[in-house]
Amino acid sequence: MTSASEFARDIYTEPAGIDADTLNNLGPLRALAGIWQGTRGLDVKPKADGPRKQAYVERLELQPVDPVTNGPQLLYGLRYHTHVTKPDQVKTYHEQVGYWLWEPATGTVIHTLAIPRGLIAMASGTAASDATAFELVARKESANWGICANPFLAHAFDTIEFRIRVEVHGDGSWTYDEDTVMMIRGQAEPFHHTDRNHLVRIGDPTPNPLAR
Repeated sequence: MTSASEFARDIYTEPAGIDADTLNNLGPLRALAGIWQGTRGLDVKPKADGPRKQAYVERLELQPVDPVTNGPQLLYGLRYHTHVTKPDQVKTYHEQVGYWLWEPATGTVIHTLAIPRGLIAMASGTAASDATAFELVARKESANWGICANPFLAHAFDTIEFRIRVEVHGDGSWTYDEDTVMMIRGQAEPFHHTDRNHLVRIGDPTPNPLAR
């Protein structure tokens, strides 16, 4: 967690000379901007009789938003929505919204997520601006990069850690590997609920409003 002593005394003044073109300032997130399809997803989830594997397909859209400031802090980001189904089905298997954010001054990548099961999380990590791979982590006990769930999930499927690794490939596609670590009621050991997919671009990003 960042110490308060690392922040500037002036918490109100915004940085000067902000570039309005988000796509040119996303650092390692630039390669993720656009519309994507993944047909090789694999989900390993908990069931009463043990882990179960499930194939899935996914459509993921990441669009640039205008630069965001918190006083002197400057963030560039992508707003995203992912919709997941089982192969050859239309019923939603998983849905998720949130933001991918890049803070150039600190090299911090932030991933926020919200899913309609009553769970939210915010994960972070650091990366070089030209990195093609990075990993972010959220932990339940963290005051900043944490996890919050509704009472039933906290009782029955308590998520204690979320980890995501992204890797961008030379052909422009990218993959993610997620590990959601749960304490499941009645089980002594943590369960690793994993998801991974390979995403191929099917559409270009739309420039953010200020850059149009």
